[in-house]
Amino acid sequence: MKKNVFLLTLSLLILLLTAACGQREQQPNQDSMANDGPVALTVWGAEEDEALLQEIFASFQAHYAGQASFQITYQPQSESNCKDVLLGDLEGGADVFAFADDQVSALAAAGGLDPIENAADIQNASLSAAVEAASVGNTLYAYPLTADNGYFLYYNKAYFSDEDIQSLERMLEKAEQAERLVVMDWSSAWYVYAFFGNTGLQTGLNEDGLTNYCTWNSTDGPIRGVDVAQSMLNIAASPAFASRTDAEFLSGVRDGSIIAGISGVWNAVAVEDAWGRNTGAAKLPSFTCRGQQVQMASFSGCKLIGVNAYSRHPEWAARLAEWITSEENQRLRFQLRGQGPANTNAANSPEVQSSPAIAALLAQSEFSQLQRVGGKFWDPVSEFAGNMAQGNPSGASLQAQLDRLVESVTAR
Repeated sequence: MKKNVFLLTLSLLILLLTAACGQREQQPNQDSMANDGPVALTVWGAEEDEALLQEIFASFQAHYAGQASFQITYQPQSESNCKDVLLGDLEGGADVFAFADDQVSALAAAGGLDPIENAADIQNASLSAAVEAASVGNTLYAYPLTADNGYFLYYNKAYFSDEDIQSLERMLEKAEQAERLVVMDWSSAWYVYAFFGNTGLQTGLNEDGLTNYCTWNSTDGPIRGVDVAQSMLNIAASPAFASRTDAEFLSGVRDGSIIAGISGVWNAVAVEDAWGRNTGAAKLPSFTCRGQQVQMASFSGCKLIGVNAYSRHPEWAARLAEWITSEENQRLRFQLRGQGPANTNAANSPEVQSSPAIAALLAQSEFSQLQRVGGKFWDPVSEFAGNMAQGNPSGASLQAQLDRLVESVTAR
């Protein structure tokens, strides 16, 4: 009898121990993250975001104080080519990184990103367009950060009326009279798309998700490729036009030489600081092409935060990524950097809804296309536009240049 009682007690004890172990195995996050010791995380972000990110790192470490000994290192890295740098050395790359949404498919395909574990929470908290931008198929691979990666027109109201800003040619006339400049960055293919996007000429990704199709050299239709090229030459010939980088645009805004330019929300605070109550923001103007007025188009997209699938601390990296993209910190990003939130609650807040830059971006969205082009799009388009900005000094055939552009953009 005693032997039976002993065996029964022993069996119950084994069952209880097994159940306890099972419970611990089902809840690894809380137990394993309670005392993790040293946790070193490297974060890549835009150079302009350093001060903001350091503030976010500080609040993250304060929130999780006692759960780990954090060493968070910020490194500046352009969001536009983050994919190429990361895939060059995945194991040595950042744990957490900011990147443009057109890179998400390639990063996921190469194994640089794993699906987000708490995807439903992130999806429910974010704008649907941002969720789509951060997904491959129906799988979420990144954390939406901003939903404003597009461009529009900044203009100084002291020089232009509401009617003036409807036409690029009219703006150039007014700027020439004032001996000032209207600028746009033709060294960037991202902006050059504006001249082709609403002409019926097309470009985009093939089904393989890597290579491009492009009809910018078409000789058929109401607007041909050479018509767009000629329009660009006409614009470049104006003494009031100049191709300027984003940094040069801001410099000219501050010194008064530039009174209008095409840029994005990331410059809203700086432009308003320079122009004050004369700051204007609107959708892009139209331009004249083959005798027609064509509304300038734009690329649109989102900025995302990714977690390296090879991170040595994947749980903490994911928590930091979620912290960077939280509602509170997206509101902070808007306050400090003027960038439009991807978080639904933050995006619908009164301060965001009343922003002239956000309103201009929304007005332009009717004429924008989600940026979906492969890596071979950028350099050929920039080279072509750079030649147009210089007035085509070689006198080379416009059709031949467009044929070469398309051949390079669509190369496999």
